[in-house]
Amino acid sequence: MRPEINKSWQMSGFGLSRLEPAEGKIPKPGSRDLLVRIKAVSLNYKDRMIVDGVLIPDLAFPFVPTSDAVGEVMAIGSEVSRFRVGQRVLGQVIADWLDGDAPPVLHKHTLGSSLPGTLSDYVLFHEDAAVVAPQSLGDVEASTLPIAALTAWFALVEATKPIPGETVLIQGTGGVSLFALQFAAAFGLRAIVTSSSDEKLERATGLGAWQVINYRAQPAWDEAARDLTDGVGVRHVLEMVGGDNARRSLNALGADGRLSVIGLLGGMELSFPIIPFLQNRIVVQGISIGHRRAFERMNEAIETLAIKPVIDKVYGFDEVPQAFEHLETGPFGKIVIAGS
Repeated sequence: MRPEINKSWQMSGFGLSRLEPAEGKIPKPGSRDLLVRIKAVSLNYKDRMIVDGVLIPDLAFPFVPTSDAVGEVMAIGSEVSRFRVGQRVLGQVIADWLDGDAPPVLHKHTLGSSLPGTLSDYVLFHEDAAVVAPQSLGDVEASTLPIAALTAWFALVEATKPIPGETVLIQGTGGVSLFALQFAAAFGLRAIVTSSSDEKLERATGLGAWQVINYRAQPAWDEAARDLTDGVGVRHVLEMVGGDNARRSLNALGADGRLSVIGLLGGMELSFPIIPFLQNRIVVQGISIGHRRAFERMNEAIETLAIKPVIDKVYGFDEVPQAFEHLETGPFGKIVIAGS
C-alpha cells in the first residue's frame, strides 16, 4: 500500500451489500486534531442498524461507519496539548460530551453517525474527543471500550453508585452485558445473568455471575429472579431488549429499584404497567454511553482491577461483511476487526 492511500470501508447506500472497500487520501490534521492510525475496530449492534438504514434513514453517502477503535497517534495539530505522537488513543464516541450534563442535542457530534466513522486506516480525532488507551490491554481488547464498556460503566457506576451485596440483573451475554457482569463482580454486586443458552450461562458464571436464568427454560424469568432474592426483587435491571420485555424487568425489580434502558433489540418502545411502577418508586433512566471524564475513570479502573474484555472473534480488515454478519448470531462478547 502506498503511504498516501487511506483504505476504508464505505457505505454507498443502505444494506450490507452496499458496504464496500474504498481508497482515499490520508486526512490532514487541523490545529487541534490527532491523526490516528487505526489498529483495531470493534462492532456494536447499532453499527449494523446504521448500515441497514434503521437508525439514520437520512444518512448522506458515501459514509464510513463504526465508532469504536483504538489507534496510534501519527501526527498532531499545531495547538494540540493533551497528546503526543506515538500514544495509543480511543475516540470519545459522543465527541462533545466531556463531563457533567450531556449536550442539549446529545448525538449532534457522534462518531459513526453524525460524524464519519472509524473503519479506515487513518482517522482524525479532535484532541478533546480522545482518551489514552489502558496500557494493560492489547489493541483488540482496547478497541471494545468506547461504547460497550463505557455504557456498562455509566449504568453501574456513574448513574448510580455500586453498593456491595446489592443485586443487579443483566440481560444477555453481548458486549455491554459482559462488561456489566465484570464490573458488577469487581464491585461486589450480586449479578443475575439471563440468556437462552446454557453454555453461555456457564461461561457467565465463570466471569463472576452470582446466579443465572435460562429464559427459554424459565419464560417467567422475572419471577425466577424474585425467587432468587427471596421475593424482595432485584435492585437494578439492565434492560437490553426493550419493547414488552420491560414488563418483566419491572416485575423483577424491588421497591426503589432502577431500570437502566440500554438496548432495543425487541422493540423501539417500552411497555409496562403504571401502577407497580408508581407504587415501587421505580427509577427509569436511558443510558446513552457516557462522557469523556467517565471514560477516563473507567480506563483507570480497568487497569487497577485487571479487567480483560471478552472477545468472541477477530476478523481481518478484508472480512468486514463477515464480521457484520456475525453480529446477527448473538456473539458471546465482542466482534473485532483488526487494522489493515
